[in-house]
Amino acid sequence: MTNKKVILFSTSSCPWCSRAKNYLRQNKIRVKEIKVDKDPDAAKDVVRMTGQMGVPVLLIGRAKIVGFDKEKIDRLLGLKRH
Repeated sequence: MTNKKVILFSTSSCPWCSRAKNYLRQNKIRVKEIKVDKDPDAAKDVVRMTGQMGVPVLLIGRAKIVGFDKEKIDRLLGLKRH
């Protein structure tokens, strides 16, 4: 289990965002979700951080993951592959 802070930038209509959120919850990782389609400032933050407008964007500690990259998520959170 990790104590790293996990933030998910997503939109309401993004299927990959839902997959990322569900995957984290299945692994009992607490995640703070920020909907960039409802928060224009958060959308600007994502562009500033990543240089693009795509979601999902996960912040795990200081690491940024653009897209739903299970391997990277597992590595950063110390999750075991099943």
